[in-house]
Amino acid sequence: MTEQLSDYRQWLASIKARLRSVQIKAAVAVQTELLQFYWDLGSDIVKRQKSSTWGDGFLKQLSQDLMAEFPDMKGFSRRNLELVRQWYVFWTSLESITKQLVSQLCSIPWGHNLAIMSKAETPDEALYYVRNTLEYGWSRNVLVHQIESGLYQREGKAITNFQTTLPVPQSDLAQQVLKDPYVFDFLALTKEHTERELENGLVQHVTKFLLELGSGFAYMGRQVPVLVGEREFLLDLLFYHARLHCYLVIELKVGDFEPAHAGQLNFYVKAVDEQLRKEGDQPTIGLLLCKSKDKLVAEYALSDIAKPLGISEYQLTRSLPESFKSSLPSIEDIEAEIGMLSSKRES
Repeated sequence: MTEQLSDYRQWLASIKARLRSVQIKAAVAVQTELLQFYWDLGSDIVKRQKSSTWGDGFLKQLSQDLMAEFPDMKGFSRRNLELVRQWYVFWTSLESITKQLVSQLCSIPWGHNLAIMSKAETPDEALYYVRNTLEYGWSRNVLVHQIESGLYQREGKAITNFQTTLPVPQSDLAQQVLKDPYVFDFLALTKEHTERELENGLVQHVTKFLLELGSGFAYMGRQVPVLVGEREFLLDLLFYHARLHCYLVIELKVGDFEPAHAGQLNFYVKAVDEQLRKEGDQPTIGLLLCKSKDKLVAEYALSDIAKPLGISEYQLTRSLPESFKSSLPSIEDIEAEIGMLSSKRES
C-alpha cells in the first residue's frame, strides 16, 4: 500500500510539472497544449486503471488533488476526468489512429470534441466532423446543428448527372457539395405552403439557408430575370459557388418531382451559361428542390440531359398546420406555467 501511495505521489508530481509547462506555453497555444495534456492524461488514467489496485476512488482523489493544486483552472472535476478517459478510449479504439489525427483532435476546442464524441454514431462520422470543423471553423453551435441534422448522412447524396456532364475533378467536387435531403428546420410554414412562401422564407432566413447549403455559396438574388428571345424568365434563386467557380440555379417545387421539371431547369441553366457566365467560370449547375421524388424517375429524367443538374428533396421539420399553430402554447406560456407549478410546490 505504501509503495502504491509513493507511486501515486510521484505520478501526481509529474502531472503537476507537465501542467505547469502547459501554463507557461499558454500564451502561444492554450487550447492545443491543454488538449494534448488531456490526451496524455487519458493515456495515463487508462494504463493505471488496468491495475486492480487502483480502485473506484482513484479519479475522485485525482480530481481533488489537481483542483487543490490548480484552483483557478477548470476541467479537473471528476466528471471531466471521466470524459478525458472516454475521449482517449474512443479514439484509440480506431486502428487508424495516427499522430496527425491526435494533432487534429487537439486543434479543436474541448467542447467540440465532446459534442462529436457524444453525438457521432460511428468513428467514420466522428472523423468527418473533426475534419470539417477544422476546414470550416465551425462554432460549437454550428457543429451540433450539423450533427443533429445528419449532415454526414446527407452530403453528396443528391441524384445528379455530374459524372457525364462535368469533367473530373469538378464532377466529384460538385457531387460532394450537394445534399439530399436539405433540412429547412428554421422555417415554420403551413403544410400546404406554396413555392413563393418557401422562397420568401428561405430569403428571409438567408444566413441559415446558406449554412444549410454549405460552405462556398454566395447569394446572388431571387426571381432573377433572364431574357430569351422576346420572353422574360425568372430564376427562383441564383447563387455562385466560390470553390466550384460556377453559378448555381435553384428551382423550387412544393410537390413531387416530375420529368418536365428537369427540362425547365435545363433551360434555365443554359440561359445562365449564355448570359451570365464569364471567362474562368465553370459550367453552371442546376439544383431542383422538391418535396418528394421517385429515385428511378429522377435518374431517367437526368440521363439524357447535357447540362449538369441535381435533384434533392427538402424537409420542413417544424412545419405545422395554421389551425395547430394558434392552439399550441408559446414558449413564454410554457415557462410561465412551469413557474406557477414550482411556486405551488414550494408553498
